[in-house]
Amino acid sequence: QVTLVESGGGVVQPGGSLRLSCEASKTIITVNAMAWYRQAPGKQRELVAAISSGGSTKYADSVKGRFTISRDARPNTVYLQMNSLKSEDTAVYYCNYGSYFEEGRYWGQGTQVTVSS
Repeated sequence: QVTLVESGGGVVQPGGSLRLSCEASKTIITVNAMAWYRQAPGKQRELVAAISSGGSTKYADSVKGRFTISRDARPNTVYLQMNSLKSEDTAVYYCNYGSYFEEGRYWGQGTQVTVSS
């Protein structure tokens, strides 16, 4: 069982920035792929960004050049730096653990990001 804890969501004006964090269970000692997904009201959940165990990254076209996914030295801690935020970025953002190529098995509880003036 993997527990994911997200933090960093909030309300920000258009053009602003936020940084999301996701930490997986401290009992995990092997590095694995992690990703961020989001779901806006009335829309399907979509991949925002993913990072492989080796550090490869991929992004949704809508966030390329604005968002950056990264991880630090702690196993299975991932960040999403979001810059130049737009109203259409408003959604619940979910951390996902376990796969670079498809949805992994484990999900965080979600954190709300609202971009509004």
